[in-house]
Amino acid sequence: MNGRIGTRLHALGIELPAAQPPVATYVPYVITGNLVVISGQLPMVAGKLGWTGKLGLGVSLDEGKMAARQCLLNVLAHLAAACDGDLDRVARVVRLGGFIACPPDFTQHAQVMNGASDLAWEIFGDAGRHARATVGVPSLPLDAPVEVEAMFEID
Repeated sequence: MNGRIGTRLHALGIELPAAQPPVATYVPYVITGNLVVISGQLPMVAGKLGWTGKLGLGVSLDEGKMAARQCLLNVLAHLAAACDGDLDRVARVVRLGGFIACPPDFTQHAQVMNGASDLAWEIFGDAGRHARATVGVPSLPLDAPVEVEAMFEID
């Protein structure tokens, strides 16, 4: 990947993973006008879940942050596909949504999701600052601890 964002990814030592196929009946992204909406992505690494379980029940806060970061990398793989490989088309990260599998007494959802949010800012700079929602859920597909969805404005 070339361009400003490709250079930034290289400087951060990041190589985007291959875009993962959907695990159910949906499309990985939709483009409408100048928005790209990316379906929720799990923390897949080389085609398998990198983490399983629930935050606060065997999955540590640091592991949760790493899983959220990996989810965002998987989001970006689909975004690159939507932009024909040109992430310089991204004008803004508009919104991230995070789902954290956890028990009812877990309260560190925001800290887990910072794994994705911090990476968005590292890659896109000020255009990476975004609105966000983060919620706890009783379970996620394939026993994933985190799922991240996103919306981007593109040129």
